Amino acid sequence: MTTQRPPYRVVQWTTGNVGRRSVRAVAARPDLELVGCYAWSADKAGRDVGELCGLEPLGVTATDDVEALLALRPDCVVYNPMWPDVDEMARILAAGVDIVSTAGFITGHALGAGRDRLLAACETGGSTLFGSGMNPGFANLIALVSTGICDRVERITVLESVDSTGYDSPDTELKVGFAQPIDAPGLAEMTREGTAVFGDAVHMMADALGVDLDEVRFEAEYARTTHALDLGSWTIPADGVAGVAASWQGWVDGRCLIDLRVRWRKGRTLDPDWPVEHGYVIDVEGQPRVHTKVEVAPPPDFQATSFADFMVLGMIMTAMPAVDAIPAVCQARPGIVTYADLPLIAARPS
Repeated sequence: MTTQRPPYRVVQWTTGNVGRRSVRAVAARPDLELVGCYAWSADKAGRDVGELCGLEPLGVTATDDVEALLALRPDCVVYNPMWPDVDEMARILAAGVDIVSTAGFITGHALGAGRDRLLAACETGGSTLFGSGMNPGFANLIALVSTGICDRVERITVLESVDSTGYDSPDTELKVGFAQPIDAPGLAEMTREGTAVFGDAVHMMADALGVDLDEVRFEAEYARTTHALDLGSWTIPADGVAGVAASWQGWVDGRCLIDLRVRWRKGRTLDPDWPVEHGYVIDVEGQPRVHTKVEVAPPPDFQATSFADFMVLGMIMTAMPAVDAIPAVCQARPGIVTYADLPLIAARPS
């Protein structure tokens, strides 16, 4: 006879687009207990988390008092800001609280010296840090699993290829170069910085494959829009960047072993007129060759009246790889961990 452990105590960190889906998921799982929530803005402090997330009251009040949240002795923080804050994360980890993050974090290599600070905080607190999302994150896991039927692997390519016209997130998309003049100085460096977490994913996949990379390379190309694009909360002027393609590559022994690509476009006036795959395409070149296309679609009962409704699917896909990993992360060794360090992670059927 096995004894069921108490639910893992969870603090939600922010209630933005992704955070709201995290709250819904945590509240629905019997093995997780929402005990606190960090309020990023003053107008959210003092309000019930359920109210902030479009739910019935959950009896948990959001607060901007970090010490009060840590005093709750949570097992884990679901960390959903748009970008990682090393000071904030180190404070949580040093207090002995694990983190599952969707905030642009896979291995931390993109943070430079910040990664060392996070590792030191994990050591101090005996805590664990895990980052994921749909891509990078879950898409890389699918690629790694796909190699499991091969006796030879020559190259792994993961392509995210979408028309993101309906994805209203200027804070993330402007940072990768959208709306810039097509010939703007420093455009490639902007894209490199804005997509650096894909370099993290290259390192993660190489580690999982047991490979020491010689170098990680970055490449980018762009397409312009021939007419101004009105995207709701922001615009792209005529001749501005409306297509961004980037590739992060892991090289070993003179060949590209891992190639993580994105091809994002806006609207129907793109020059050149890039085709997109409307999903994720994974190719394992080896013996045998494994070709997988992952398409994401709403369920039959899904009702949408706006682009914002369709964006919900993207937020769910971003949130769930982290939320579903909470029990495994809470049982993992201290330090920064990836999918290579954790057991199989799957959803809890509803």
